[in-house]
Parts: sequence; structure tokens; C-alpha cells
Amino acid sequence: MAPGGRAVREFFLSPTHAWRAFIGDPSEGLSAIWEGFLTNIWMFIVCEVLVLIFGLAIAVVRMSSSPILTPLRFLSTVYTDFFRGIPVILVLFAVGYGVPGMDLGWISQQSPTVYACISLTITYSAYVAEVYRAGINSVATNQLVAARAIGLRQGATMRYVVLPQAVRNVIPPLLNDFISLQKDTALVSTLGIVDATQAAHIYGSLNFNFAGYTVASLLFLLLTIPMTRLTDRLINRDRVKRLAFIS
Repeated sequence: MAPGGRAVREFFLSPTHAWRAFIGDPSEGLSAIWEGFLTNIWMFIVCEVLVLIFGLAIAVVRMSSSPILTPLRFLSTVYTDFFRGIPVILVLFAVGYGVPGMDLGWISQQSPTVYACISLTITYSAYVAEVYRAGINSVATNQLVAARAIGLRQGATMRYVVLPQAVRNVIPPLLNDFISLQKDTALVSTLGIVDATQAAHIYGSLNFNFAGYTVASLLFLLLTIPMTRLTDRLINRDRVKRLAFIS
């Protein structure tokens, strides 16, 4: 209803431009947004697996009490503080443009997608490590005492008693982090990777219309909304289980 509403609707919501951006046209140099979105999806899946592994390793190191691991505990603390404090896009710039410029042989000769996955993994591993650590701290002390009482060493206690309970407790917050990770794959376009965002940018640059960005936004919503509802369901189910013990 605004005075310029018609122009804005044409600029962002034109069905014709939205469809052309969605399917692309190689003859005109237009990348299909749906194909770019597949890049976002596979990068998200790869990074998610790596983040789960590295985040857990960092959390376990930080929670250990072995004197031998003292240097690693210090490094893991510095790591989590450092990468939680830097915006993802700056890490992408530093890794995506800095590493190739260092001329380190095959390390500097990887594709932009590799550097993008590395950037997302090292950033989100810092966040997920803290989620894991909170889950480990949430395990009741009497569980640890019972495990030690039956003769389990510290490593076995962590593996068989603490981690199974901690992982179950942190599934909802982990899913929230992965929703953010899925959205942040849109930032890989800054390295020249043709994902959904970059395909929309190419279309907008050639046709002076931003309907492609609307299409990319809707595709991201198709993933994030189901993940959000799943997170809510898991949180509610866990809440019901906890209240059942009270009643």
C-alpha cells in the first residue's frame, strides 16, 4: 500500500523473474538457484558431520583433568574464545583468501569450497564444543561417583556414562546451532562459490531484479522451518519426560 509498493513488488516478487532465476539459463550466463542451493545443502551436511566430531573432541579435552593434557586444555580454551568472537564472514575471508596466498603447496591449491567448509567447521566447532561442555556439566555428580565406585576409570566413565547422557541433553541446542550453520552457508558466496545466494546475485546483476533473492530465501526457509519445528518437538518431549518424574 506504500507509494512505491508496486515498484518494490516488481523488484522482489515478480513471478516471471523468480521463475527465470530459479531455473537459470546457461545461454545467458544465469546459474540456476535450485542448483546453487544443492551446493548449500551438501556443504551444510559435510560441515555438520565435521563440527560434531571436532566440537566433541574439543569439549572432552577441555573437561579432562589429566596433567598431560594441560597444554591442550589451554589451547582449546583459546580456540573457543577466539572463533566464537570472530564473525563467520571474516573467517571465510581469512581462510579463503589468506591460505591460497601463503603458497604452501597443495594446502594453498584447494578449491574455494574446501576453504569454505574449513571456515564453517572451525567456527561452529567452537560453538558446539561449548554446547557439549554444558551437556557434560549437566550430568549429575552421583552418576560420576557411581561410575568410579564400580571401578571405571576416567576415560571409561566419560565414554560409557557421561557422554551418552550429555549428548541426549544437548540435541535441541545442537539443532539450533545447525539451523544457524545451514543459513551461514549462504556466506560462502563471498569466496565466489556459486550457491543459491551467488546465483541470485548473478541474476540481479544481469537483469536488475532481486526476485532471485526472494527465491533463495524461500529455499532456505524450506529447510530451516522443519528443523525449527523438530527442535521444538524435541524440547517439548524432553520437558514432558522431566515433568513426569516430578509428578
